[in-house]
This record gives sequence, structure tokens and C-alpha cells, in this order.
Amino acid sequence: MWLLRKILFPFSLVYGLIVYLRNRFYDWGVFSSKSYQTPIISVGNLSVGGTGKTPMVELLISLLQDNKVAVLSRGFRRKSKGFVLATENSSVNDLGDEPFQIHKKFRKVQVAVDGNRQNGIQILEVKAKPDVILLDDAFQHRKVKPIYSILLTAYDSLYTSDWYLPTGNLRDSRREADRADVIVVTKCPPKSSDVERLKIKTKLNPKTNQKVLFSYLDYQVELLGNGSLKKIEDLKGKPITLVTGIANPKPLLQFLKQNEISFKHLAYKDHHNFSSQELENLKSKPNVLTTEKDYMRLKDAVECNYISINHMFFGNGKEELRTDLENLMTQNS
Repeated sequence: MWLLRKILFPFSLVYGLIVYLRNRFYDWGVFSSKSYQTPIISVGNLSVGGTGKTPMVELLISLLQDNKVAVLSRGFRRKSKGFVLATENSSVNDLGDEPFQIHKKFRKVQVAVDGNRQNGIQILEVKAKPDVILLDDAFQHRKVKPIYSILLTAYDSLYTSDWYLPTGNLRDSRREADRADVIVVTKCPPKSSDVERLKIKTKLNPKTNQKVLFSYLDYQVELLGNGSLKKIEDLKGKPITLVTGIANPKPLLQFLKQNEISFKHLAYKDHHNFSSQELENLKSKPNVLTTEKDYMRLKDAVECNYISINHMFFGNGKEELRTDLENLMTQNS
């Protein structure tokens, strides 16, 4: 795979040029960005997947719980078209796995999907009348001008060390990080030192007005889902089949190994739609363990458990984020 990516390097140069010109056209006013009456908070990354956007959106929902919150996503790999506002009858096929996950967890939050972000926001403002809209996976969508942008980058795959697709994983230019209000380095080792985090901050070279926060994934010990296992310790000594359809399962694999849990790993591409044959195969497996996102696609067909995760911040990171959000909502009330 790495050899193929190196062979495709000339295509990455073309892709990089297209990305550069597109961003400059927005900067020069050739392409326009639209602002809205409703405060828009954008969460995204410069690379393709694997930075923990959905857990970050869930964290923001909890920090904004005193407000009427709406979430707008494109609903990647859903089977519906156009604008869809989640209802009690919505399925994972209507919304996509991540929006459906948010919808099931936060009943008071209006969750919508639309590939056209401008259209989605306009309809939400009329139908839902939210106090704030969280725009999921939207850092590179410059047709919308948010009041606050959160850029995520993974600890072991910083955008500063990456390159354009298809040779690397960047879908946008590294210099676009300057548009972020806060940069969150996600998936840090829980025991990383202050010195290590300072080195990363130096690599990122943030602007003077940008905050850099560091977070790690906190895996819950209580298992959820429709399976029979209840706690992480119940996995020990049992034949476990781990099923993942996420961009970067490495932190989960490390967590299970650290807890001395043996497993057979069935790895699929991000947002994988399981076929009938794959579902039948999984039904025959004992003790199926998966991620919360994948559970949304598996739960109606396979008995399985999942491990939920949260973003945990080093130092006062969470409180800094909370303060920023409170100030934003006060200023725009």
C-alpha cells in the first residue's frame, strides 16, 4: 500500500494544487462564505477520518446542554437523499452511522443530515429554531462561515507531518489550520508527559490567538449493547471477535491488549455497510465486540457489545473549552 501511495505522488501534487487554488479563491472573495444568524460551531480535521470527531461533537453537546442544540452532518454512506431531520422512526440508513448514534444518545438534540450544508442550516433555522448548530466534519467546507472552529488532529498522525491524498491522508492544506480557533490533539497516550505535549505544540506552531488542547480517549469499563457481557473484565479468557469499521482502530487495539484481552480482529473500512453474508458470518461468532459507531449498523442483526469512549482533556482543557462556548453563546444571544 505504501509503495502504491509513493507511485501516486504526482497525483497528490495535482490534488494539492486544486486545494490551494480553491482556498485562495475563498480568501480572495471569488468564492463566497455565508454567515448565519444562528451561531455555527464547526468540528473537523484536515485529514481523512480517525481523529475522534463524533466523541468531540458529543462532548460539545454536553457542554452546551443549557441551549437548544442542533447537529448537522452530511450523513456519510446513508441511503437517503437530500435533507433529513431525525425522528423517532429514523434508521441508520436514513442518517448514517455517526448522526444516528448522536440521535439515539441525545433525544433533545435535533439531528439532521444534508450534503448541502447551506441548505441544511437554512432548513434547520426554520424547522428547529436552534440556539446553536454544531457542524460535524466541516472544517474544509468553506461555503459556511462558522463563529468558532475546532480542528482535530491525532497524536500519532499530526497534519504537520502528513501529505496530500493519495500519497498521504491530507484532504486540505496544512496552512488552513490557521483558520481554527482551537486545535485539539486527540488520542494522546494517557500517560504522555508535559514535555511531549510541548514538543507537539511546537510542531503545530499555532498562531498567538489559537489555543492548543490535548485529549485522550477514555474507554468505559461498562460494556453496552445487546450482548451478554457486562464489563471489560468479562472479556478475559473468552474467545472475542472484534469488529471495527473505523478509520483508526489502533487506540482500541492497544486498550484491549493493555487489559490482557485476546481477540480476533475483523477490520473493515470506515463507515462499512455490512452485507447480508457478513452479518450471517458474525452471527456465528461468540462474544462479538465492536465500536459504538459500528454497533449502530450491527445491532438489529447481530448480538454484540460495544465499548463507549469519551474525550478526556489534560489540565484545564475541558474548562477552557466550556468557557469559550459560554462566552460565544452570551455574545450571540
